[in-house]
Amino acid sequence: MLLYVTLGSNDLKRSKKFYDPVLAALGLTCTVADETDIAYGVATQSTTGMKNILWVLTPFLKAPASWGNGTMIAFEAPTRAAVDKFHAAALAAGGTDEGAPGLRPYHASFYSCYVRDPDGNKLSAVCET
Repeated sequence: MLLYVTLGSNDLKRSKKFYDPVLAALGLTCTVADETDIAYGVATQSTTGMKNILWVLTPFLKAPASWGNGTMIAFEAPTRAAVDKFHAAALAAGGTDEGAPGLRPYHASFYSCYVRDPDGNKLSAVCET
């Protein structure tokens, strides 16, 4: 099981403007925002109160951030409407379309969309009900 995912960014202010509304569509909240890191999480019953599942940061090695060919992060969406909202928010916040919301052939209930963030990272929102 994954603990969290990290993506590099060349412009954290731009990334925050993108990810805040996009991840809010799935119920995720920005929990950390400073000069080198942005984190998004969900409320938990743990002692910290939040579980960060996505970190967007300036690469540690100081080389420019780049997207991975064949790499994609899929976020679980609670409803098909949340997938639609995620897609619309991504496009409104400067992302690019990689596949409009709709059913996919993976199974009868696989409803998803695909976008790229301003750094080129590929993201998906998926509802399987």
